[in-house]
Amino acid sequence: MNKYSPLFLAIVVASAIYASPTYPIDNTPNPDIASTNHASQPAAEFFQRYFAAKTRHNATQWLDFFHPTQVVYYDATLGGGYPSRSTLVAAFTELENGAPTNATSYPLHIVGGITSAVVHFVDTPEWFGAEIRCTAAIDFRDGKVTRQVDYWDGRRNPVIAGRPAADQYPYDLGLETVRENTAPEIIKVAGQLNAALSMGDVGAAIMLFSYDAVFEDTTLRTRQEGQLAIGRHLQRTLSLLPYGSGTILRHILGSAQGGGYEWRASGQRDLNGITVLVLDEQGLITKMTAVWDGSRLNESTIQALTALSVEA
Repeated sequence: MNKYSPLFLAIVVASAIYASPTYPIDNTPNPDIASTNHASQPAAEFFQRYFAAKTRHNATQWLDFFHPTQVVYYDATLGGGYPSRSTLVAAFTELENGAPTNATSYPLHIVGGITSAVVHFVDTPEWFGAEIRCTAAIDFRDGKVTRQVDYWDGRRNPVIAGRPAADQYPYDLGLETVRENTAPEIIKVAGQLNAALSMGDVGAAIMLFSYDAVFEDTTLRTRQEGQLAIGRHLQRTLSLLPYGSGTILRHILGSAQGGGYEWRASGQRDLNGITVLVLDEQGLITKMTAVWDGSRLNESTIQALTALSVEA
């Protein structure tokens, strides 16, 4: 008689199915500089291996981090992507085969867990002809990536020259393929913050931040320190910010330590972004980082927002 119970065998099988790839991260080709203080250990290790595989230009190894049957990958800035595993395989193989040996991709900041996360990373210029500093929304299923959407600022980047017209923008960005598998703590904060910003309620918004919080907008290259300064900044800028009045919350990702939410600007189908949130033990925001495509707005609006970011 088999000494192992059916339950034990089921657990063993499930563990094997849900396990992430186990490629070693020793001697990684990437710099080990990612901030992982607000990521689970499995998530931190997963993304170190993920980007190491990409930098090694091993398409087969890199693809192993993605779900074998259900996966989509979109670039919100370019307005295109890969709606199936087969298209992803073809794209990754072509990209890796054509990239110079010194093309490198590595993470800078990882927030969340192994069910959903937000990752800020760098693609060096050798990949696409210009550096891309990108923030990705990533959903998992069975320990593998099932949806990835990249957000970055397309201004002064030649890569965007051939992107499709606004009426061809992939509106859903693969959202129909996933369900939110997110901690209630980040769902609560993200929902409250977007609601406050979209209604222009600065008072409600700043109550979600810790006293020494940091507010960054990577597209505007601005940074505010402290709850009071953040409030004054929002009073000056919120009516013009794309994640302000009428913003539609699309998808929330992350863990109790932090994560983020994807959003769409009011009245503009092709202006989508992501707001990254780091939380303290009380569930207050200690750092917020907004990432969006400045090339979708006119230059005068960008200049006005930048000017308003400076306190007189």
